[in-house]
Amino acid sequence: MVNFTARDAEQLRSTLQDAVVKCSERCLYQSAKWAAELLTSLPSIDPDAGSDTDPDSPMDTAEPPLQSAPIVVTTNTEAIERKLESQELHKYLLAKSYFDCREYDRCAAVFLPSKLPRGPISTVSSSKNIQTPSTPQKGKSKASKTPAIPPRNTFPRLSQKALFLALYAKYMSGEKRKDEDSEMILGPQDGGATVNKELVGIGRGLEGWFAERRKEGQQEVYGQGWLEYLYGIVLAKGKNDEEAKRWLIGSVHLYPYNWGAWLELSELLGSVEEFNRTTPELPQNIMTLIFHLYTSQELYQSTDQTHGQLTELESIFPDSQFLKTQRALLFYHSKDFDEAESVFSTLMHHDPHRIDSLDHYSNILYVMSNRPKLAFLAQLATTTDKFRPETCCVVGNYYSLKSEHEKAVMYFRRALTLDRTFLSAWTLMGHEYIEMKNTHAAIESYRRAVDVNRKDYRAWYGLGQTYEVLEMHYYALFYYQRAASLRPYDPKMWQAVGSCFNKMGKPVQSIKAHKRALVADSYYDAGSSFGSGASYGSVDAMPSRVMDPETLFQIASMHEKLGDAEEAAAYMELTLAQEEGPAGEDDDHDTGAAGGGSAGRGRGHAMGVGVTATTSKARMWLARYEFSTGGLARAMELANELCQDGVDVEEAKALVRDLRARMEGEKAEVDR
Repeated sequence: MVNFTARDAEQLRSTLQDAVVKCSERCLYQSAKWAAELLTSLPSIDPDAGSDTDPDSPMDTAEPPLQSAPIVVTTNTEAIERKLESQELHKYLLAKSYFDCREYDRCAAVFLPSKLPRGPISTVSSSKNIQTPSTPQKGKSKASKTPAIPPRNTFPRLSQKALFLALYAKYMSGEKRKDEDSEMILGPQDGGATVNKELVGIGRGLEGWFAERRKEGQQEVYGQGWLEYLYGIVLAKGKNDEEAKRWLIGSVHLYPYNWGAWLELSELLGSVEEFNRTTPELPQNIMTLIFHLYTSQELYQSTDQTHGQLTELESIFPDSQFLKTQRALLFYHSKDFDEAESVFSTLMHHDPHRIDSLDHYSNILYVMSNRPKLAFLAQLATTTDKFRPETCCVVGNYYSLKSEHEKAVMYFRRALTLDRTFLSAWTLMGHEYIEMKNTHAAIESYRRAVDVNRKDYRAWYGLGQTYEVLEMHYYALFYYQRAASLRPYDPKMWQAVGSCFNKMGKPVQSIKAHKRALVADSYYDAGSSFGSGASYGSVDAMPSRVMDPETLFQIASMHEKLGDAEEAAAYMELTLAQEEGPAGEDDDHDTGAAGGGSAGRGRGHAMGVGVTATTSKARMWLARYEFSTGGLARAMELANELCQDGVDVEEAKALVRDLRARMEGEKAEVDR
């Protein structure tokens, strides 16, 4: 990508234009929109470049050459497919018009009979035998190997384009019926178990079609990637993730510019390790680079490498709104809310009618408590399209910020009525139910969010919070650990894990979790990978930066529980030191919003958190510790400081009186 020439740009332009048409022909409108926006974001070609003639000059009277008519229907390079497509053209145009009118059953019936074969979707390759136990009989019974019933192709002779359109129409018809059969969101009969009844027929039919192609030796030669993509979707819906990944990878090899296939593949990758294992199997082209960037963002990998890849892609697509959105989301995941808000604000200024990802923008404004801008965003989105799930989430966030939680839930329910797989609405509705103390509904909302996307750490964290409210700490610990595995650089996750261990009476594990929170908190400041620095097992190995006093105080409290008073005192001293911050640091190093909710964040390294309730508690503990160990002068100094803090003043004054009495008593003994 470094040597991206003008010829490469022109070839990419032609390929993206072809992708827009091919996706539109198959009614994959979201993929077509994505490719068209990427096509438009390429730098425009100046037709007068290289000409010495002034465009306004009367000498420039030559008419431009006639351009070929725009592509309406693409042709196939393979002779058999091309012949079939030409024979089916009138039927194809009829079927596509039905699809565009959302008459999915009529669209499918143009090419296929009304009934598709029924039966279970095979979870193994059709070329393998499966073992089935024989009928139990008296005495010894032996398992016999019975060959699987070979799948049979029941489809008429059609081009791949026509077959895809018909089967995709069947799939959409099943999705439409599933939504119609679903009960009210979180209603008494809403178990989330309603399924697409067309999946079985589509899966069995495609399995037979692919088996026939393999038998004829045509699959690798003439595969176009579209039917492989549809079969991958069917397998993913059937929870057969490994086979789905295999078919989707095959699809992007055959046709890389179907963005929908990349999105489906990304949803199946639940961890960075799984992502790294899959990467070598992908084709080497610009789409793989875009997929790598998108999946890294979905897995919260806001690293220098990810930002470098994004910068490289933006040099090719300088006006891409998709890439700018990825930049904003990377800032959002690293808790740099100011930068993320700035990028989203610029996007909204350039295209005020764009609804995509506005739910994330509203989350950022909610966290920043920017109520005026959130109100404007809600009004703008409602004016543009009030029946989009993103719009409903924006309005719901606005009411949530106003503490009108019932109205917020109403709008999140409306978003889910429009799209039951809309992740943000499930998670945000769970947050609202927590505010309303409805733990049962909150748990169900978070569980449904996890069903939609198992990579959503917010839903896992919300489940942990809910079970912690119910004092079910073992359950809470499990969900907090899942959230921490998805966000290992977020100190909030490890603090929650440490808190659970503490409540479960496991102080050693609690100390480890809180120390990991301290190291995670330093990740965004240091810009290093997690755990790459010194061991965090001792006070001396703690990062030389402003740390969270509350985390340090919790570590000290755990050491006190273990009876290690000296180590507890050391961490209490470290807690106290955060008031002024570590000495000798550069003032100009910004540690701003990346640290999230930690106390004192947004200050420079040389600035501390100031006097807080936590540091005052640490000062009180140290004063009592010094009093018990005989360090009366140090204890008096700390007690006097406490009297000036304005926190626990009465307790501090009582301690001063005790210290004076003790000191006077010792002085009297010396005078004797």
